[in-house]
Formats: sequence, C-alpha cells, structure tokens
Amino acid sequence: MDTLKRYFRPEQLRELSLIVLIVFIFLFFGSQIEGYFSPRIFNRVTNDVAIIAVVALGQTLVLLTRNYDLSVGSIVGLTAFFIGKQLTVYAGMPPILALLLSIAAGACLGLVNGLLVAYGRIPSIIVTLGTLAIYRAILVAYPGNKMVLINDLPQWISDLGSKQLFSIGEFGIRPVVAGAFVMFILFQLATSYLRFGRQLYAIGSNPEAARIGGLPSQRIVFSAFVLCGAIAGLAGFLYLVRFGNLNTAAAQGIELDSIAAAVVGGVSTNGGKGTVMGTLLGALMINLLQQSLLRWLVISNFWVEALLGLLILIAVLIDSVIINRLSTLWNQRRLEMQTEGETKTTKEKESHAA
Repeated sequence: MDTLKRYFRPEQLRELSLIVLIVFIFLFFGSQIEGYFSPRIFNRVTNDVAIIAVVALGQTLVLLTRNYDLSVGSIVGLTAFFIGKQLTVYAGMPPILALLLSIAAGACLGLVNGLLVAYGRIPSIIVTLGTLAIYRAILVAYPGNKMVLINDLPQWISDLGSKQLFSIGEFGIRPVVAGAFVMFILFQLATSYLRFGRQLYAIGSNPEAARIGGLPSQRIVFSAFVLCGAIAGLAGFLYLVRFGNLNTAAAQGIELDSIAAAVVGGVSTNGGKGTVMGTLLGALMINLLQQSLLRWLVISNFWVEALLGLLILIAVLIDSVIINRLSTLWNQRRLEMQTEGETKTTKEKESHAA
C-alpha cells in the first residue's frame, strides 16, 4: 500500500480505474453483440467521442474554478447552425476561415458568461442556465430556413467528415478525431505546466486563499469561460462536419454529456481537482457505454440519459468518499516521508559534527 501511495496520486488511480472499466466494457459487449468490433462501430464511437470530449474539455476548465457552464450545448448548436448557414451562402469560404469564425463566435458567447459570472458576481449556474435558453432562442429565431442540409454545403465538409488521415487495416482515424486528441495533449500540458493552468487549480481549491495570495481570480474565471465558449465553438464546427444536416435542436443536451464526462473522469464539482486526460477517458467510457447499450438492449435515449444521471451520482459519491480518503492518506504519507527525510538529514549532520 505504501508503494502504491508513493508512486500513484489519487487522480492517477481514478484514470487507471477508468482504463480498466473501458477495457471491460469493450470486451463484455464485444462478446455479446455481433459485429461489435467492426470499423463502422469504431468510426461512430470515435467521432461521437471527439465532439463530446472537446465540449467536456472546455467544461473542465470552468469546473476547475468551481463554476459550471450549462450553455455549452446551445453554443455548439448555435455556432454549428450559424457557420452552416454562412457556408450555404458563401460556398467559397476557406475551411480555415470557417474554423476560426466558429471559434470566434463561441468565444463571444462565452465572453457574455464570463462577464456576468466573474465581474457581475452572479452564480454561474444561474447565468449559464439563462444563456442556455437565450442562445437556443437565438438559434430558433435565426432568419431564413430552419434547416442546414449537407447538399447545400461545400464539398470539403463531406470530405473532412469522411476521409481518413491514416488507417490500420480497415480501421482509420479521421481528422476530427485526430484534432481532438491533439487538443487534449496540448491542454493537458497547459494545465499541468503553464502558470494559467496552476492558477485554475489554485482558485478552485481555495478561492479565498487565492485572493489573499494576489491571484487575479476574476480575470482567470473570465478567461476560463471565454476559453470554454471558444472550445464549444470549435465543437460546433466539428458537429457540422460530423452530421452535415442540422436543425434548431442541434447539440441539444450535450451540456449534460460534457458535465458527465468531466465528473466521471475525476473532475471535482468543488473545483481544483481533476485532469484533462481524465475527462477524455470519462467521455470515452460514457459514449462507449451509450452506443453499446443502445445496440445490446435496444433501449430509448430516455433511459440512456437516466444512465448518465446515475453515472454522475456514482462519480460524485466516489469522489466524495473514496478519492477524498485516498487523497488524505496520500498527503499524510507524503508528509511522513518528508518528515522522515528531514529527521534522517538532521541525524547525519549531528553524527558528522560529533
């Protein structure tokens, strides 16, 4: 046990347990569902995971500061619909410009949330519950036809959604999946080693201590919401590439998926705890379970949403009871080892002096 606590932090144990669960789910349903290991299932799961995981990545940044963003689903839907409409009118728009426009649109919507939460000091759950409805209403009230059809979009949208960057046998990795994975690596490094990432954890762990310590809490929280909006805007672009045909209900409910992925992945609802890679594993496990249950039991989406709620409750319970206990034990053991090291050093100095 001492060796385990020495080499593994509690969040690493959570991630390791998620990997074990994912392997178990994969093998169990593979033995129950015919054709489960087919390229079609692989592409469906990886493409869906890529979108949900990207949204959950932005949600993670906000959760680390002890806040929530319930508007991400509406931001994804609105930006996807908006960019889709622009591409039907301006078919010659370059892909990179459409991507940047999506990110900018999402950042503007996230900026509204950030201003109200960070500087208006309104609870984030109230602000984003309101903007969830407002952004969805803007989408519904968008002038013109209420549908975006893949046939009206430039050919590169279809190519981007279907072509493979590289393949292993019949299994291939598409640009959407590869891009999402690169994003997670970059943000894992950023939250682990950059000053901004450390500030997110500090503010979420102890807001009062962070304020006394001189951290710009308001600016950091504001930046987290803007980044979350920008990432949701990027997810809107990916959503358009993934589905092509959109209506005003696009991405509805994805906010629950993003929170579930982050919380199941080990991000604490009390802030200051969790990792970006844990969120990725949470998104993978949830989507794999969703797709598998839909094929195995032929159940409705209603019961799948109920399952998500159950997973959130279980994850919060695990975080409150088991992970917190492991964290306490790990911190105590680290303090003991540090004390033992100092005592040993003191004795060695005394022996040399004698």
